[in-house]
Amino acid sequence: MTAIILRRASLALWLWAGPLAALDLPLPEAARETLAQDRPGARLVLPTGPWRASEGLPAEPVEGRLVARAFELPDSRATPTQLLAPLRAALDAAGYEILLDCADRRCGGFDFRFNIAVLPAPAMYVDLANYRFLSARGPDGDGVTLLTSRTQSAGYIQIMQIIASEAAAPGTGAAIAAETPLSQTRPSRAVTVPGAGRDAIATLEAQGALILSGVDFASGAASLGDGPFPMLDALVDYLAENPDRRLLLVGHTDATGSLAGNRALSQRRAGIVAAYLRAAGADPDRITAEGAGFLAPIASNLTEAGRRANRRVEAVLLPRD
Repeated sequence: MTAIILRRASLALWLWAGPLAALDLPLPEAARETLAQDRPGARLVLPTGPWRASEGLPAEPVEGRLVARAFELPDSRATPTQLLAPLRAALDAAGYEILLDCADRRCGGFDFRFNIAVLPAPAMYVDLANYRFLSARGPDGDGVTLLTSRTQSAGYIQIMQIIASEAAAPGTGAAIAAETPLSQTRPSRAVTVPGAGRDAIATLEAQGALILSGVDFASGAASLGDGPFPMLDALVDYLAENPDRRLLLVGHTDATGSLAGNRALSQRRAGIVAAYLRAAGADPDRITAEGAGFLAPIASNLTEAGRRANRRVEAVLLPRD
């Protein structure tokens, strides 16, 4: 097991003066702070369960002063679970109630990650297939979220504390998640968009609709995967450059299963794509998701190749209302 040498770090009394309620958490000795933020009058949404397609992300908001920090551990071999363990133990000792403690897929994978508050890269890095998350509520009503992840050569820790005793007037705090994630940066692009992206946008403009290539689904599945998704990134850029346009995302399925089940599945697929676009910074009011089930095939459902082609999401271009 990887040994982690810990040092104590006050989460609240650190860079700014003020009567903050200090929370003493043990950080690895090698931890290097990459970002620090202090936001009065904020609202941090604390997830209370994993993300589910049927209900989204269950959560409860806490208003107050938000203190957020990110740390990098160069050359660390510690797993996200090992990085989180001493922090959870400290919260337990301080009398915090654990609301949610989960890992990547059990949290909800991609959809969970893009519905929680995450500090922007490169200060904080999250591997969608290898992260750990915890939310907790303190005895005085404060809230805390912890997020740990790693690359091949480094570990990452994010700590957010919302101090309820410094709340503004009820209902006036600016939401930090899930309504407005702290980080709305898209996943890093491993490829650039230019050629294929320009051609795709030209098709969308000329024909009014576009099949989103690179967004593939297994039969019965609604998981988007880890990406990259250059065509989706191109749509985000397009919406930013054309404020008079909006998109209707339509999910489609093969003919395996009932019509009702496939309509629901196609709706989830379109919703997942919509969530990606919104998390990448697209205006949520200009994106709508619907499901058509297997009612609009583009190939025969009698062959595997045809069924694979029918499992898709299309973007329909509409004028802004």
